[in-house]
Amino acid sequence: MITVKNLHKQFGNLEVLKGIDQHISPGEKVVIIGPSGSGKSTFLRCLNLLETPTSGQIFFEGTDITDPKCDINAIRRRMGMVFQQFNLFPHLTVMQNLTLAPVTTGVMDKESAARKAGQLLARVGLSDKAGAYPAQLSGGQKQRIAIVRALTMNPDVMLFDEPTSALDPEMVGEVLDVMKQLAKDGMTMVVVTHEMGFAREVGDRVLFMDEGIVMEEGTPQQIFGNPQNPRTQDFLRKVL
Repeated sequence: MITVKNLHKQFGNLEVLKGIDQHISPGEKVVIIGPSGSGKSTFLRCLNLLETPTSGQIFFEGTDITDPKCDINAIRRRMGMVFQQFNLFPHLTVMQNLTLAPVTTGVMDKESAARKAGQLLARVGLSDKAGAYPAQLSGGQKQRIAIVRALTMNPDVMLFDEPTSALDPEMVGEVLDVMKQLAKDGMTMVVVTHEMGFAREVGDRVLFMDEGIVMEEGTPQQIFGNPQNPRTQDFLRKVL
């Protein structure tokens, strides 16, 4: 589904990504862990060109999205993205937030979008919040709405950039539960997270990043049970 070839990213003189090669298969759940400043979020944001790579290629479902001729907006409709911050429009109700993108982009008419949004709200246990405004929601509820907003576009892959890091500890579980259900339903997912329990439970493959490279990768059992790289061992000793 996604192939990354020799991906580099520089901000001025700072080289944040130093040649990453990855292949993400349909239905695969890839979880990226590592210390702050290791390049995890930059890598994720390069996958839909929210950050433009300095060099290298990214193919999504066979299309080279780093080609200047590529219609990246058409590609992004098939890639859902959930950020640390919820980015909901404060002046719109939950339902209006959810139907805005599919209706504006012509993916669905208003009625179909509202029906789809209603089904997804029921799935995350927030049917009663359709008419509420973001200010009336808890952080956990806002993030679940943000996930639903991405799902209304029927994406082929979901990208999560530390989706629980801005939440109070007691709200983390409700967001992770939604993500676990998505994983169970077969959604292709790439997740940058500090939640090691989630990485262990949901990931098909875990990437440990530091200093702009993937230092080690493997199954959760390999990475958490028997890490080989001294840097991975040191990191996990500190966070587990």
